[in-house]
Amino acid sequence: MQTFHQDPTEPGFVQNPYPFYARARAAGPLVYWADYGLICTTTHELTNTILRDRRFGREPIEALPVPDHLKPFYDVEAHSMLELEPPRHTRLRRLVLHAFTSRRIKALAPEITQLTHDLIDRFPDTEHDLLDTFCRPIPVIIIARLLGVPEAMAPDLLRWSNAMVGMYQAGRSRADEDAAVHATEAFVTFLRGYIAQKRSRPADDLISALIAAEDDGATLSTDELITTCILLLNAGHEATVHALGNAINLCLSDGHRPPPDAAAFAEEMLRIDPPLHMFTRTAYEEVTLNGHTFRRGDQVALLLAAANHDPAAYPGPLTFDPDRTGPANLAFGAGLHFCVGAPLARLELSIALPALFDRCPHIRATGPARYADIYHFHGLDALPVHTA
Repeated sequence: MQTFHQDPTEPGFVQNPYPFYARARAAGPLVYWADYGLICTTTHELTNTILRDRRFGREPIEALPVPDHLKPFYDVEAHSMLELEPPRHTRLRRLVLHAFTSRRIKALAPEITQLTHDLIDRFPDTEHDLLDTFCRPIPVIIIARLLGVPEAMAPDLLRWSNAMVGMYQAGRSRADEDAAVHATEAFVTFLRGYIAQKRSRPADDLISALIAAEDDGATLSTDELITTCILLLNAGHEATVHALGNAINLCLSDGHRPPPDAAAFAEEMLRIDPPLHMFTRTAYEEVTLNGHTFRRGDQVALLLAAANHDPAAYPGPLTFDPDRTGPANLAFGAGLHFCVGAPLARLELSIALPALFDRCPHIRATGPARYADIYHFHGLDALPVHTA
């Protein structure tokens, strides 16, 4: 197995990680990324295989030591279905899906459409950052409305979420950790009080539905409700902000224009420049794949973006082709932990992209769009445009 050295915070990699993935993939389906100290998958086939292989999972074999200053953050993570395996993951996911139904998501289409046009109506005549005026407001306002959280809380939700996801970024500092903990504590305090209100005065919203959801007589505890709401709020907008920004940037750079029915267009955008590039799994037993034996407790990093650019799965992977056929891209993962919010993200992309380019036919970039140093996420830190 070949070893690669690549600092994930190096500016060239931050702006374009795909050449590194191509070099790694040329060395085989498994490589060792020395900077992470992890074996990584590089191909679509193997990445997809491990995502679906129940011999691998998210929970560590033994609980990892948590520094005292990070305890509030990991106390919340302890109830996250993203980090759990069956049977607890099964119970939590079923309860969430009882409330987070496909019918409820599809019913949001008119609201997403109206919000998209309202935001476009408010675009200034001068240069503006489309992340702030369009990409960030859509998903955070929609997930807030869906959950039943006051829309006026959107700035707080964005601030808390950005601080919390900083815990997953390469090269995080003590200041990043402290910010994540402060955000976690503020988020928990708000939700604990808000959930108490919803218990006494339920409404037609997702938090009320989560409170009422039952599976074989089991319901969500208050701590599970708090963590699930934080997960849905954070995951419900973080990836979509990056996906929207990346897609619009690609359109502006290469001249692509979304059709009115943009589902396939959005899917290809997710493949070619996804918002999440790495996800890890732990081996629960001895497993041999592609000539390498994973021991119980070994971690493997699944390079989702490398898989999405695998020419064996997607011929000419750097070419944008909305009519492309082939396997499903792995932008939202696969298997047991497939992103529960993927249908909402896809709906938002398929509505927002054609509306923007239909309403703003002369939209143009007014400066370089640069990717933020937030790996293993992949998204812009600004998208300056003129839309008038």
